[in-house]
Amino acid sequence: MRQLIEMQQQLVPELLVAMRTRYSILNHVMLAGTVGRRTLAGELSMTERVLRAETDFLKEQGLLEIGTAGMSISEEGRTLLERLEPLYNSMFGLSELEERIKSYFGLSQVIVVPGDSENSMQAKRELGKAAGQVLREALKPTDVVAVTGGTTIAQVANQLATSTALKSVRFVPARGGLGESHDYQANTIASTMAKRTGGQYRLLHVPDHLGEEAFASLMQEPNIQELVEVIRSARIVVHGIGDAMVMARRRKLEQAMVDEIAEEGALAEAFGYYFDRSGAVVHKMQTIGLRLDDIVKTEVVIAVAGGKDKGEAIAAVMRFGHNDVLVTDEAAALEIADLIGQE
Repeated sequence: MRQLIEMQQQLVPELLVAMRTRYSILNHVMLAGTVGRRTLAGELSMTERVLRAETDFLKEQGLLEIGTAGMSISEEGRTLLERLEPLYNSMFGLSELEERIKSYFGLSQVIVVPGDSENSMQAKRELGKAAGQVLREALKPTDVVAVTGGTTIAQVANQLATSTALKSVRFVPARGGLGESHDYQANTIASTMAKRTGGQYRLLHVPDHLGEEAFASLMQEPNIQELVEVIRSARIVVHGIGDAMVMARRRKLEQAMVDEIAEEGALAEAFGYYFDRSGAVVHKMQTIGLRLDDIVKTEVVIAVAGGKDKGEAIAAVMRFGHNDVLVTDEAAALEIADLIGQE
C-alpha cells in the first residue's frame, strides 16, 4: 500500500491534494454537526469560492447535505470517512509517526490526528474525537474515570458519545478546580462526560492549590475523604499536558515559586506535577485528588495534548513512563519525532 501511495504521489500529486482537501471538509463538517459555508471556509483557510466548488461536488456524490441551517454530513459520508481513516493516516505519514513514538516511549497505543490543535479548532475537535473513541473502547462496567481540566480535555467531553447508557460508570475530577473558565474545569468536564454517556458523576468543590493548613483541614472532612477515595480508585485517568511556565502562571503562583520551578528545569505539567526534560518530577502542588502514586498504579492512563509548542512538554511526560495511550496531533508528533531523533 505504501509503495502504491508513493507512486501516486509521483504520477498524480494533485490527486492526493484533492483527497486531503475533501477529507478535511467532510471531517470538519462531521465534527461540527452543522456548519455554514463562511464559517467552514474560515476554519479551513479556504476562499468561499473554492469551498463552494468542493462542497457542491461532495453534495453531488451524496456525501454532504446542504440546507438552510448549513451543511451536515450524510450517513454515506460518515461511513466513507470511517473507512478512509486508516488509509488517510498511511498516506500522509501519520501511521509512521504513531509507530515511532509508540516504540520509543513503550506505549500501548499512539494516535496522531492531522493538523495543529493550537491553531485549528478543527484539529482540536479531532483530537477530542480520537481520545473519546479510545476512552469508549477502554470503559468497563462500574469503572471510575478521573479527568483533569483544560480546553483539550473539554473537547474530549464534547465529542464523547456512546450507543448505550453507561449507568454504572462514574466520572470524577482528578483534582480541585483551577479557578479558570467554568467550562474547562475538571468538575464541569466530569459532569459533561457523564451526561453524554448516561453515566454518573461526583464533584470536588475545592481550590486547586492549597496551603498546608487548608489542605490538612479539608482532608479531615468525611465527605472529602470519601470522595478522594473514589477518585484514587479510578481505573482510567484522562489528562492533559501543559507547558510548565504557562501552567504555573495560570495557577497564579508567586513569582519566587515560578522562578524556582524554572530553575529546576521544569518543562511540563500534568495532574499537578512538574516534570523536567528527562521525565523526573521536580515540583508538585499541594492539591486534593490524585497523587503520583495513584497514577503509577492506574490501569489505563490516557494523555491528550497537541500543538507544535507542546512537543517538548509531551515528550517530558511520556518519559515519566506511566502513560499507556497518547493522543496527539501531527504538529506535536513531528516535534516529538525531531526530539527523539536527536538522542
